[in-house]
Amino acid sequence: MAFSPEKRRGTISGILFVALVAASATYIAGLGPLKALGISPLVVGIVIGIFYANTLHNHFPPSWETGILFSAKKILRFAIVFYGFRLTFQQIIDVGPAGFTVSMLMLSTTFLLGTWLGTKLFGLDRDTSMLTAAGASVCGAAAVLATEPVLKAEGHKAAVAVSMVVLFGTISMFLYPVMYATFIQHSTGFLHMTPEQFGIYTGGTIHEVAQVVAVPNSIPGAPRVMANDAVIVKMTRVILIAPMLILLGLYLSWQAKRTGEEGAAVKLVIPWFAVYFIGVAAFNSFHLLPETLVGKINVTDTFLLTMAMSALGMQTRFAKFKGLGLAPLYTALGMFLWLVFGGFVVVKAVTAVL
Repeated sequence: MAFSPEKRRGTISGILFVALVAASATYIAGLGPLKALGISPLVVGIVIGIFYANTLHNHFPPSWETGILFSAKKILRFAIVFYGFRLTFQQIIDVGPAGFTVSMLMLSTTFLLGTWLGTKLFGLDRDTSMLTAAGASVCGAAAVLATEPVLKAEGHKAAVAVSMVVLFGTISMFLYPVMYATFIQHSTGFLHMTPEQFGIYTGGTIHEVAQVVAVPNSIPGAPRVMANDAVIVKMTRVILIAPMLILLGLYLSWQAKRTGEEGAAVKLVIPWFAVYFIGVAAFNSFHLLPETLVGKINVTDTFLLTMAMSALGMQTRFAKFKGLGLAPLYTALGMFLWLVFGGFVVVKAVTAVL
């Protein structure tokens, strides 16, 4: 069927509408209280989108839906690719083998634990479990967005995962400074951590990049090395999302072949946008572009991610949540406890060896 002028206008109108919502989310996230809490425009965008989906949706032209879907799928992939401009391979090298090892261990164990808790213990479906696990193990809402197209999951499942990331990531942001001041800084023996160790612990276990940045800044007199190590370890987790998604795609292909009919053709699921993401990060490692231009690219990319998240919220109807119950909360809580307590043990063990 030809792409008629009417449909084209509806698609463009839908994209512009999503962009308007994303602009509003960006403005709101920059206001004092939300900015102080480290609430990103992505989270504000999905909240506005969910509000639209459950209140005003029927008052807007149905033809806009194609533009909203385009923002949630195509713009999302483009934004994930350009997320690589936030990273360089030098960052991974600078933090040393301890930071990289902690990133690897916490990402893999948290993802596997969250998937197991959701599917086996609490009866969640596979997609919601994996999306929630991706958000906790890698980089919050952005990881949920990146994993959703690999799973081909419904939008409301990603919204559930993002809500869990927001809840427990926010708790972490307030909990860690209190833990450091009360139990860690002045303790002796096993409970004590150096600023470098606590930085690795923060970057290796907290959900969102903004939340990781906020923690050292919330600790009076925290040395700069704490913040530096925290951010670098966090960004190492971010870059590891690419190999994780490739492995996930291969696993899904194998699982489909194993459970499908004999001789059935199974399409290999390789998230090429994740491969391109690594390529962009590699290119950025050579510092060929001026820092001011890279900064503008990152600002634009954040806006595109906010568009994708807003569009995701616009596809989320509360009716689709029926039957999930408290299973997502229990799954996210299990991962949160592992990140806080298991992550502490992992960091102490790894830094003692490396």
